[in-house]
Amino acid sequence: QLPTSLYKKVLVILHDSVLPYMNEPTLMMDFLTVAYGIGGAISLLALNGLFILIHQHNLEYPDFYKKLYNLLDPSIYHVKYRGRFFHLTDLFLSSSHLPAYLVAAFIKRLARLALTAPPEALLMIIPFICNLFRRHPACRVLVHRPGGPADMSEDPYVMEEEEPSESRALESSLWEIQSLQNHYHPDVAKAAAVLNQSLSEMEDDISGLLELSAYELFDKEVKKKAVDVPLEFEPVRGLFGKKNDIFAEHFSLD
Repeated sequence: QLPTSLYKKVLVILHDSVLPYMNEPTLMMDFLTVAYGIGGAISLLALNGLFILIHQHNLEYPDFYKKLYNLLDPSIYHVKYRGRFFHLTDLFLSSSHLPAYLVAAFIKRLARLALTAPPEALLMIIPFICNLFRRHPACRVLVHRPGGPADMSEDPYVMEEEEPSESRALESSLWEIQSLQNHYHPDVAKAAAVLNQSLSEMEDDISGLLELSAYELFDKEVKKKAVDVPLEFEPVRGLFGKKNDIFAEHFSLD
């Protein structure tokens, strides 16, 4: 058993400062799989090492996607390692051989959690979801389902289900993104409105959005140049401002 702080220090550098210099990187399989099962930030950091072992050293992890799916909780949009996590999740979900029910479960869970996410995370996750639709056209039924649930209580998707295949995500619809079209931040509302139109075939580049912070978003808004809007002013007459109003004959504004 290692202290949490030591786990984090090791896992942050393991993928680029340790594994490439080992004669047998597969010796780290047990350590990384145990770390991946701990949960929280430690599981997120273990993804880097597991990615190398899976793609370069043929590591088989039967419940890998189930565990990755269960790492998605409300804190995922707020953690320090958010950019790294979504970069790797994007890679893991890039294969066209993944079943539609699995990708639909990820889309639905990300969209549900997006309802309480900050704007800087939403500007990243909406294009992320759009890219998943481009790679897996079978999941577009989530958008093009005319008979969707009338309210949230009728949504067949089971958020609490740990097994993606049992979540009934493909039977649901993506009403969460439609809700975000009324978001208070105009950039988020504009990004969510993209799903109202047919998606282009080319994927969105989200690399520049993974590390987007609230400070950068605020700084961008502050630096926007104000546009002069021409206004026409007409003096008010009477109580209601109408020229031929009966109130204007009997009342006046001093």
